[in-house]
Parts: sequence; C-alpha cells; structure tokens
Amino acid sequence: MKKALKQFKKISLVSLIAGSMLLISACIELAVATAVIKTVDIIHDRRTAGEYFDDSGIELEMRKFLIANKRYRTQTTIMPDSYNGILLLTGESTSEDVKKEIIDHANITNGVRQVIDEVRISGKTGLLSRANDSVITGKVKSILIAKMGSRANQMRVVTRFSTVYLMGIVSQVEADRATEIARSTGGVVRVVRVFEIRNVDS
Repeated sequence: MKKALKQFKKISLVSLIAGSMLLISACIELAVATAVIKTVDIIHDRRTAGEYFDDSGIELEMRKFLIANKRYRTQTTIMPDSYNGILLLTGESTSEDVKKEIIDHANITNGVRQVIDEVRISGKTGLLSRANDSVITGKVKSILIAKMGSRANQMRVVTRFSTVYLMGIVSQVEADRATEIARSTGGVVRVVRVFEIRNVDS
C-alpha cells in the first residue's frame, strides 16, 4: 500500500511538472505570436514605424483624457482611432458641451493633424449594439482580405452604429474597391471614407 501511494505521488508530481511546463510553453508561444503580429502590422503598414507609434500615442492620450474626467466617463462612450495623424472620434455624448470640450482637446493633442468628428448626441447604447458593430467589422475585414489580398492590410476598419469607417493610406483604386466591398457587406448602413489618397505601390 505504501509502495503504491509513493508511486502515485511520483506520478502526480511528474504530471504537475509536465502541466506547468506546457502552461509556460503556451505563454511563451502566445507572447511570441503577439510580438510577431505587431511586427507584421508595421511591415505591411504604409506608415513609418515612427508614424505608427505616434498614432498609438495619440490614441493613448485621448483614452487617458476621457478616463480622467468623471463627466466624460459617465456621459460619453467616445472611441479614438488615429491613422497618420488623422484622429477619428466616434461614439456618443449625452451633452453637446461635453462633446465640444473633448473635440477641442483632440484638436490640440500632440501629433494630430486633423480631427474627424463623428460623435453623435444621444444616450449611451447597450452592449448589443457594440457587439453587432464588432461582428460587422469582422465581416468587412474578412471580405476585404479575401477580395483584395495583402492590400487590405493597408486599411483599418472601424464600425459604430452599423456605420463603417475606412482609414488608411491608399490609392484611389484601392479606396474605391474597399468602399464598394464595405457597402455591399450585410448589416452595413453607411460607409465613411477617412482615407488618405496617395500614389502608392500595390
């Protein structure tokens, strides 16, 4: 009996070590995968690495600004998305005055070249609406990749209230094609182009 118990403990210890190693391995793989994804994003982006991180800084600054003020936290659900210094603000505000304060701050935020105001005055929407927007974003991205290949990686897709916003540095041909695809995607009620049109390589 003692021998069997000792053997069981040994097996349990081995199983525990093996499980821990698998968990550590999975965490390492996840970290590596995340790093690779970030690298691929920059490689396939027409912004320079500096511009890419400047946009991340703009979005972080706006999120911090919105979180720091209790009125903004309780009266708005505004989301900032920046691409090459063009800052898109979407969502809702229950107050016109609060919205103006936020837009004013956005205009003086370091690195912002232009603010696209798509904030509407209304009560806060529920989780169902936001979940639907996420589904639409996923559908549009998938179809863009299927029909445009690697060129779809030059674009960011943002959806609010079933309106799709297309951002990125693209050619006129790419802009028109992406707009056509987004408009024909199920669930999309409106498409807004926030593209920067340039003569670019495919």
